[in-house]
Amino acid sequence: MKFTRRSFMLGGAAFLSALGLGRLSIAPAAKPVSGRILGASAARGHKLWSPAFPEITETTEKDVVIIGGGIAGLGAAYRLHKAGATNFSLLELEETAGGNAQSGRNNVSAYPWGAHYVPLLTEESRAPRKLFEELGIITGANGAGVPVYNEYYLCSDPEERLYIRGRWQEGLVPVIGASDDDKAQYDRFFKWMDACKNKRGADGRKIFAIPVDESSQDAEWLKFDAMTMADWMAGEGYTSPYLRWYVDYSCRDDYGTRADETSAWAGMHYFTARTGIAANGTNQDVVTWPEGNGFLAHALMKRVAQNIIPNALAFAVREEAGGVVVDYFDHAANISRRIRARAAVMAMPQFIGQRLTPNAPPAHDFSYAPWVVANITLSALPEGKGVDMAWDNMIYDSKLLGYVVATHQSINMVQRQTVLTYYWPLTHLPPKDARHEALDKTYGQWRDVFLQELFAVHPDLKDKVESLDVMVWGHAMVRPTPGFIWGAARRAALAQKPPIFRAHSDMSGISIFEEAYTHGVRAAENTLAHLGHAVVTEL
Repeated sequence: MKFTRRSFMLGGAAFLSALGLGRLSIAPAAKPVSGRILGASAARGHKLWSPAFPEITETTEKDVVIIGGGIAGLGAAYRLHKAGATNFSLLELEETAGGNAQSGRNNVSAYPWGAHYVPLLTEESRAPRKLFEELGIITGANGAGVPVYNEYYLCSDPEERLYIRGRWQEGLVPVIGASDDDKAQYDRFFKWMDACKNKRGADGRKIFAIPVDESSQDAEWLKFDAMTMADWMAGEGYTSPYLRWYVDYSCRDDYGTRADETSAWAGMHYFTARTGIAANGTNQDVVTWPEGNGFLAHALMKRVAQNIIPNALAFAVREEAGGVVVDYFDHAANISRRIRARAAVMAMPQFIGQRLTPNAPPAHDFSYAPWVVANITLSALPEGKGVDMAWDNMIYDSKLLGYVVATHQSINMVQRQTVLTYYWPLTHLPPKDARHEALDKTYGQWRDVFLQELFAVHPDLKDKVESLDVMVWGHAMVRPTPGFIWGAARRAALAQKPPIFRAHSDMSGISIFEEAYTHGVRAAENTLAHLGHAVVTEL
């Protein structure tokens, strides 16, 4: 039988439920489930669109002010700190820095609220590698110079499983029910992608690299940025619904964008650019922690804690003779303050930077994906027919991405409780509409969305849910739509014009740790040079 969306719909609720799709027929939880919707603080951020801030009541002077405490801002702060340039402040809108690498913790486990892993670092990711060495994530190298990773941080087996046709299989590429033609297309697709990993352009650079700006500039490869990944696949004869689903899932997972809206160059990058290796692992391994990339954010915050000013909304940045003036609203004190500095690092998305300073590059071509993340605390582990629970657990043809298990890295041999982190990139509507819909939903509505998804696959957990909290990310990550990565708008954003320097992952068109941290280090080193410091680059 050929499984199409129409045959799924005609098959009836029982058939849909067996596939994990019959969510509307799932009974509610056996006991009340409590929780809440957490930030990011949309109401705070939206105050930028209102000029009604109190008069400035206090002015301080610094060498540098960093605006934004995501990974780029924290990376810039850490680089300044290491260079001895400690007379700086970092303004963070939220109560805690971290950006989309934020995390939480309860009596069961720490857990991520956003980014939850980093692949093995590529040779071009020089600044992240130095950080990993300093944090003990990379503990040394073998005789050939291949890095050795901390075994506690390499993801434990099993890493991935997929729920399809009523059971779990190992790995995320659909195998159960795959036809010979599906498998032949898998083979052709992955061989092509593997070959691209070793290709270099005429300029000697890898075709696809991390960071992206280390990639070859050969026109024959950059041309793929102008088309969608879905269109490229269609042109190459990739018709397998399983393969097309997997590629679409991959684009949604890394970019928050469907394959029919993702640049083909970016789609290829997902499969080809992760060329990192480990002396004690495979090139498919990742590093992760119960709190996801919150581990990295907290490590950076710890080193610059005395410089961070939380609950601070910067609302104006302007140049003056000898430096910059930054005005910000202190939410805790309900007053406005001013910092005069010799330089500033704007470590926030471009659309916000454009609101703060009149000289910012235009941001109208920058598009951002909204996401919703739920953390569900359980008194029992999610099991199921087929292979055992993995770190990453996906449901075939679901609007959600599935869940990661926060306690997967635990060394507790008798694990009875856990926290599942469910991810949902809101790709069912245009981003603006999806943002409005997400912000309008009540806690009860979000709770029911995630519980229906969970119980469709794990009905035995209906009386095992202890709590469920939700995080709505209105602008979680930049979207690599066709023409954006190698277009004029992104290239213009890369330009640095002292005394104001810019750093954010959206300057790469791809929102991953390596990009954000590299931009932070680069902005800090440019700032140091501007201030007259001797700089030995980490880039």
